Amino acid sequence: MRFPNFALNWPAAIALLLLLSSAPAHAGKTLDQIRQRAQLVCGVSTGVIGFSSADSQGRWNGLDVDVCRAIAAAVLNDPNKVKYVPLNAQQRFTALQSGEVDLLSRNTTWTLTRDASLGLHFTAITYHDGQGFLVPKKLKLTSAKQLKNAEICVQSGTTTEKNLSDYFKAQGIRIKPVVFEKFEASIKAFFSGRCQAYTTDASALAFIRAKEAPRPDDYAVLPELISKEPLGPVVRRGDDEWFAIVKWVIFALIEAEEYGVTQANLEQMKASGDPAIQRLLGTAEDSGKLLGLDRDWAARAVKAVGNYGEMFQRNVGDASPLKLRAALNALWSKGGRKVAVQAGRVRWA
Repeated sequence: MRFPNFALNWPAAIALLLLLSSAPAHAGKTLDQIRQRAQLVCGVSTGVIGFSSADSQGRWNGLDVDVCRAIAAAVLNDPNKVKYVPLNAQQRFTALQSGEVDLLSRNTTWTLTRDASLGLHFTAITYHDGQGFLVPKKLKLTSAKQLKNAEICVQSGTTTEKNLSDYFKAQGIRIKPVVFEKFEASIKAFFSGRCQAYTTDASALAFIRAKEAPRPDDYAVLPELISKEPLGPVVRRGDDEWFAIVKWVIFALIEAEEYGVTQANLEQMKASGDPAIQRLLGTAEDSGKLLGLDRDWAARAVKAVGNYGEMFQRNVGDASPLKLRAALNALWSKGGRKVAVQAGRVRWA
């Protein structure tokens, strides 16, 4: 079961208690450990271009990586103090539960089952996605409903596998899933002709077609999206202080986009007379003390990675090889679903 819609994502009572409390917050045990080792340990994917992948020099890049960098900037005053731990779909939750990583920022779908039964908290939605299908053009398919009796390559241990089964069962169409444990193996099998279709999130399909296909023009993404895939970072339960920090760093990046605060104009915007911008950047009020941080925490996060819109365009938008449209990931004021906080627009103060 998917989290039903974005408007229900943010419990207003929790956010209000966090922001309206007059007493400074105590640092939680996770933040204490991060500060003691002077490093944030961030679980990422084993390689999904646009979200988290390492280049030939071992430098990590992507939307999920930028979330890690922003949090490190906020809590350690240095976006480079991050250790990236590559995790496949089967490893990711165990690594977080065991304490191997402080944070999972790894294109992971927010579902009721995961949120309620794994001892974990999803913090915020950083990307709205949906599951689709990549097919060879030579098959002349125009709809997923034409995949009757087709073999479809899919990765195990993901919501993708269950969505595939649920969708075709509901349509009364028989298919043959071909399941692989590793992302790379599933892609290789599809392009070798083992399957008639490949299914995963639409954002990943765009990369796979552009960068992995022998001849990209020989393949097409079918028009249907068969699921809602709200992706976002995850933390362990039991440390409300860390949960709040991760959540509000992400909100700060979104709020910065809404108010036009960018990586380039940050210092100039600190002189703004707008009370909302003053609260965001800590020039008028010290929101950091409510999170166990200093007053410049949000400004450092934006300085490190830019606002959310800049992150999007750089990693998956027009400035990236994927060139994805913002669509649902645009600001609420521009027709998308993205807001810093829902449930009555809880404010910074």
